[in-house]
Amino acid sequence: MNFEMLTAEMRRLALEGGAKIMEIYDADDFEVKTKSDASPVTEADEAADALISAGLRAAFPDVPLVTEEQAESHEIEARTFLIVDPLDGTKEFVQRRGDFTVNIAYVSDGAPVRGVVYAPARGRLFYTDSTGVSVEETGDFDLDTPGETTPIKVSEPDEAGLMVVASKSHRDEATDDYIGQYNVKDMKSAGSSLKFCLVATGEADLYPRLGRTMEWDTAAGHAVLHGAGGRVVRFDDHSPLVYGKPAFANPFFIAYAPGVTLKPA
Repeated sequence: MNFEMLTAEMRRLALEGGAKIMEIYDADDFEVKTKSDASPVTEADEAADALISAGLRAAFPDVPLVTEEQAESHEIEARTFLIVDPLDGTKEFVQRRGDFTVNIAYVSDGAPVRGVVYAPARGRLFYTDSTGVSVEETGDFDLDTPGETTPIKVSEPDEAGLMVVASKSHRDEATDDYIGQYNVKDMKSAGSSLKFCLVATGEADLYPRLGRTMEWDTAAGHAVLHGAGGRVVRFDDHSPLVYGKPAFANPFFIAYAPGVTLKPA
């Protein structure tokens, strides 16, 4: 894989997808449908998916592509592939809360090694550069010319008072019980894959997820966190979270800065 080309294409397509999403987000009204799993989907999901998928297939025709909005792609069996969630946090989008993201990642031999997470309503753009180091870009987000980038790095946690981030839309008693095993200084709620990015920047130390997710929900954020020195492991046995699983379904997991001593499941 040409990682310089990959970084440029993923960044550009995330920005273009985000612009399309914001056109619809800023409209007076938009259509919301319900998928077979009872989750919502909007015209923004579909428009961004069409744009991003076409761009990736044109640039990397020999790499399998998995995307949330194309059910036929979920039948792919591969360990190396591109994976897309064109609009993660659709509930946040529908409720106009802003915590939604565009996610594109490259998985190599079961590990997400490159990724981009763009939060267009928040004006935050995170990605792995061509060397695999994670950065946050600021500026005008020109499609072809990156602005100033700052390398990001996980925190050195103080276990006497951890910063924890949890899901805004999927918080439950089991999650609260698990978090209760730690000494917590502050708790944040965030939507979508932004939670991974908050750990990657050191704004949080720990993000446990005791709920259903799919690989397209997590791959890009996982890549960004890994490139910032963080880890993502299974909740049950603390082994690394791997990709290319049957139906691309995830187990419960924990994302964290390595200084955190994980509690048992």
